Amino acid sequence: MKTRIGNGIARLISGVALSAGLGAAAFADDLKIGMVVTLSGPPAALGQQIVDGFQLALDQKDGELGGQKIELIVEDDELKPDVALLKATSLVERDEVDFVVGTVFSNMLQAIFKPVVKSGTFLISPNAGPSTFAGKNCHPDFFVTSYQNNQNAETAGMIANEEGFKSVFTMVPNYQAGRDNVAGFAKTFDGKVTNEVFTPLGHQDFSAELAQISTSGADALFTFMPGGMGVRLVKQFETSGLGDSMKFMSVFTTDETTLPGQKDAAVGFLSAGTWAPDMKNDANEAFVSAFEKKYGYIPGSYAMQAYDTAMLLDSAIASTGGDMSDRDAVRAAIKAADFTSVRGDFSFSNNHYPVQDFHMLKVVKRDDGKFHTSFVRNIVEDYADSFHQDCKM
Repeated sequence: MKTRIGNGIARLISGVALSAGLGAAAFADDLKIGMVVTLSGPPAALGQQIVDGFQLALDQKDGELGGQKIELIVEDDELKPDVALLKATSLVERDEVDFVVGTVFSNMLQAIFKPVVKSGTFLISPNAGPSTFAGKNCHPDFFVTSYQNNQNAETAGMIANEEGFKSVFTMVPNYQAGRDNVAGFAKTFDGKVTNEVFTPLGHQDFSAELAQISTSGADALFTFMPGGMGVRLVKQFETSGLGDSMKFMSVFTTDETTLPGQKDAAVGFLSAGTWAPDMKNDANEAFVSAFEKKYGYIPGSYAMQAYDTAMLLDSAIASTGGDMSDRDAVRAAIKAADFTSVRGDFSFSNNHYPVQDFHMLKVVKRDDGKFHTSFVRNIVEDYADSFHQDCKM
């Protein structure tokens, strides 16, 4: 339920009704949450994990968050900015949702950001964490429950230092998240970056890039290739034989969305992240067990972040009693992050991006033949992104 004035969108409680002694609760509808994620093409597995993670939390709470019934409306952005904009606009103008949860990809988030926040709707990103909105363009109604894009790559740079790599070849897709990851890795890596290669988003044939890598003299490849791009890269990397002479390290290239396609080709590959399915804490063990029982596959970070997003909203809605009319109170309740994250310690920085731990992960194969990322060691604790100081909130 939302009371909003502006852009022709308003649901006003009449003064006559209030004078008759009817409180706001008498007009309470189900709260509406709109979700914009990619559910088409090779990246669909990423969006589906977000849907599944969020839905698991709803199911566990009998369709409620914070004691309020939730209507969840899921939209597919088709990995097209114009479609993402259309779907988000429809959610805030036609459906009058109270929250928008999205997106998977940073360029989709950039497409929907202004129309959502300008409408007076809270926007919660369960994955995309571009630098664009972390600094001077931060917004009080925008929150991120995943990370700031640069941070995982910054952690990868730290891992490269600890592993003794002297030279690294970097390769990412040419869009905001790719550029953020290259910048993040270069920020912390002490050695030499031999090449910075940018591929088209959705790239399929890496033969030319692998030829470049083979003559680069690098100790390791650092890459960010989510979804189907990661599956193709890892398989082609294995076929090339480059694994005999260099290490493969990445972010969101070898994870629970890509490993079913990469299989043994990815075992032993290194990555950086905030979480792994085998992390030892009660909340995480319960989440992973329930998720795998319900959906039949091992959750990845996308599902984990979406589950945490639902639990964050559960805490905020409970704190405000489901009353969306006091936006300052709702905003403060979200900022408080009064929930138990399955990844461990979690809080928001002043820019509403998370402060959390980052770890070194490695791909392993379970006894049942399934693959997942596994916690190796902690790299940095309570890590806030480097853009928050430019945010004036």
